[in-house]
Amino acid sequence: MAALSTREIAHDAIRTRLAHVTLQEVMRHGFDGVTLHELASAAGVSRSTYLRYLGSKENAVLVGLSAIGEDLAERLGARPAAEDDWQALRRAMDLITETQNQDDTAALNLTKLLKSDASLGGAQWQHRRSWRDALTSVLLGRAPGRSHLATAALAAAALGCLDAATDAWTDSDGALDFDAALDEAFASLEPS
Repeated sequence: MAALSTREIAHDAIRTRLAHVTLQEVMRHGFDGVTLHELASAAGVSRSTYLRYLGSKENAVLVGLSAIGEDLAERLGARPAAEDDWQALRRAMDLITETQNQDDTAALNLTKLLKSDASLGGAQWQHRRSWRDALTSVLLGRAPGRSHLATAALAAAALGCLDAATDAWTDSDGALDFDAALDEAFASLEPS
């Protein structure tokens, strides 16, 4: 893998920062409740700079989701080596719970948006594939003897548990305890 130039590193950092601000604002005000101008202003950049780095609000939301996948993989990599991989995956998912707990209403609104908007939902699915790939890579490092297919299936199962818990939480309009739903989903597939 070729090393990134300083310019590429700076570009990625700015893009990630703008996406993070966008996610916060969309969670706070709703997707349609905030304009491109307001997003740029909240990030401290001009509208043209915002568009140069992200292209659109939709893309900004999705870039933010991609960053969550990288954070999940980092969390998984930081789990103790002696910990069972399934438990390590579950504990890595605490990142999602922590993110939702920052503002349950905003997280619920964002989740509903992703479920209701076909283009965002489809793009989100593509990002979830990148999450699976990132988790698979970390898991392969934890258990080098396991086949790539078995490892990818394990990562996909963990993300399936996340999806099931997210759907149950969203369908309950946030009344269901998300962490408990995630525990239940993971327990249902606990390897024996």
